Amino acid sequence: MLCFRLSTTLLLAATCSLMTAVSTEKAITCGSDGNVQRLSCDDGVISVQTALYGRADAVTCSEGRPPAQLSNTHCSQAGTVDVVKKRCDGKRECELNINVFYTSDPCYGTYKYLETTYTCIPAIHLDACEGSLAQLQCDQGQVIFVYGADYGRRDQTTCIYQRPPNQVQIIYCSRPTRKVADSCNGKNSCTIAASNSVFGDPCVGTYKYLEVAYICYSIRQRQFLIQQNCSLLTGSFKTMLRLRLSTTLLLAATCSLMTAGKLSEVSLERAITCGCEGNVQRLSCDAGVITVLTALYGRADAVTCSEGIPPSLLANTQCSQVGTVDVVKKGCDGKNECKLNINVFFTSDPCYGIFKYLDTTYTCFPTFHLVACEGSLAQLQCDQGQVIFVYNANYGRLDQTTCIYQRPPEELQNIQCLSPAPEVADSCNGENSCTIAASNFVFGDPCYGTYKYLEVVYICEYPGTTPLP
Repeated sequence: MLCFRLSTTLLLAATCSLMTAVSTEKAITCGSDGNVQRLSCDDGVISVQTALYGRADAVTCSEGRPPAQLSNTHCSQAGTVDVVKKRCDGKRECELNINVFYTSDPCYGTYKYLETTYTCIPAIHLDACEGSLAQLQCDQGQVIFVYGADYGRRDQTTCIYQRPPNQVQIIYCSRPTRKVADSCNGKNSCTIAASNSVFGDPCVGTYKYLEVAYICYSIRQRQFLIQQNCSLLTGSFKTMLRLRLSTTLLLAATCSLMTAGKLSEVSLERAITCGCEGNVQRLSCDAGVITVLTALYGRADAVTCSEGIPPSLLANTQCSQVGTVDVVKKGCDGKNECKLNINVFFTSDPCYGIFKYLDTTYTCFPTFHLVACEGSLAQLQCDQGQVIFVYNANYGRLDQTTCIYQRPPEELQNIQCLSPAPEVADSCNGENSCTIAASNFVFGDPCYGTYKYLEVVYICEYPGTTPLP
C-alpha cells in the first residue's frame, strides 16, 4: 500500500484539474423477480447520473428471451432516476430490489431491466450511532458542505456491538434529512446529536445511526471552482465533482514510484498471531486488495509470542511448517480483508513441544473491486490503451450483507458458498472492456436456493506489462 493519503483538499483540487478524466460507472440488473442492483464506491460517495427501468435496446438482458419480449426498445418508466437517487446519492454503497419498480408497467409484455450510471465523488463519510455525537471537522480555513445525510438503519453490521438482535433486524429504515446540512454548512466544525429528538424516529424499537457524507472546501477553492465552471455551491451541488480518482490513477502512482526507484515508499504490512487454539489472524486493506508475500507457521526467534512461555518451548528457532504461505495466499489473496483461524495449521506439527505462531507479511495492491448481484451484468472497464487482468473472481455468497435488499432470509443463510470463477479471466483478460452475466447459467450453481453474487478483483494494465503475483 502506498504510504500517502489524498486529503479532501487535494481531492477537490484534483477534481477540476482532471475534468477530462471523469469516470462513470454503470450497473445493469435484469428484471427477474427479486433481483438486486448494487452500486458502490471504493472511495467517496455515489452520485447517480441516469437510471432507466425499461428497455433501450434488444441486446441487454436478452439471454433466453423470445424476440417478442425484446422488440420494444423505447420503453422507460418515468421517475426511475428519482427513486435511485433518493436511495443511493451520498452513500458509499446501496442496493435496490428490482421489485420496487413493479408499481407500474411502462411496456406490458416487454422484458425490462434496470440500468444506472453513476460517479463516485470525493467525500468524507461519517457514521454516528444513536446516542452519540456526530462531529464534522475541516482543516483550518475550510468549511463544511454536507452532500447527504440519513438517519435510521440500512444494514445489520453498523452500530451493532452488544445490541440485542431484535434492535438490528429492520434494515429498511432510513430517512433522508436536511437538518445536518442546515446546522453545519458553512462552518469549520459542527457537532450534532444522532438522536430521535433531533431527527424523529423512523422505526420505533430499532437501534439507529446517523450517516453523513460531506466535503471540506475553502473560499479560495470556491472562487477557483466557480471560475472553472465547476459550480461548487450554485445548482445545489448537483453539477459538482462528477468524477472519481479511479484505481487507475492509484496504479499509475504505484508505477511511477516503482520506475522512480522509490520502492521504499511501498508499505509492507505484518500480522503475527500467537498459536493458542482458536486464535484468529486478520489481514485487511483500507484500499486495494491483499497480496500475501510470506507466511511462517512455526518459530523463527525466541522473542515473538514468548510472554509467559517456558524457555524450553521457545528453544527451536528453525521451525516452519511447509506450505503455510500457500494456505494463507489461498485464503486471502485478492480480498479486502480475510480471517484465518490458527487451527487450520494443526493438521501437522513441524516442531513438537515448541510454542508456535503465524507470521504473515503482505501488501495492499490497488485494484478495481466489483460486485454484481445474481441476475445482473458485471462490467469491467479500463481506460483507452489499457487491458484487463483479472486478479480474483468468485461466484456464490460469503456474507449476509451483500446483495440482500428485500431478499427472503432463507436465501441468505448459506455463507459457506464459494466457487472460483475462472470464466471471468478467460473471457476478460486482455480486453479493454468486458461484460459477463452473474448467473448460474455461466458459473453453475454452487449452492441451490441461495441468492448469490459475483465478486471480481481486477487491474488495468498496458499490454506487455507483468501484473503482480
